[in-house]
Amino acid sequence: MTAGMYVALLPALIHIYIFVLESFLWGRPRTNRVFGIKSEADAAVTRPLAFNQGFYNLFLALGILLGMVGVETQVFAANGLTLIAYSLFSMIGAGLVLVLSSPKLWRGAMIQIVPATAALAVLLLGY
Repeated sequence: MTAGMYVALLPALIHIYIFVLESFLWGRPRTNRVFGIKSEADAAVTRPLAFNQGFYNLFLALGILLGMVGVETQVFAANGLTLIAYSLFSMIGAGLVLVLSSPKLWRGAMIQIVPATAALAVLLLGY
């Protein structure tokens, strides 16, 4: 496994964690604080959106993990690398959309952008 693969695990794990928060822990006080939800009523109204968005985060993480399996097993190595890169680019893009649309959420955006950018850089430099 290359250094880029190890570094790509971090954004995948972050997005799995976000999936759990959004899809299963939405409305709990700690989760509400993380996402800036002010009231239980707001959490209830946004629950279906958060549940759906959580799965988007899971699918991005699974793209990285599936790509890693493809590369490591040599079953679909070139496509696996493409899948990893696409997932990382998607994470970076989602973070950019977040920070540009809601600058006050810059910290959440950086949690998406920085690890994905580092992983993409290390991955591309290794190939």
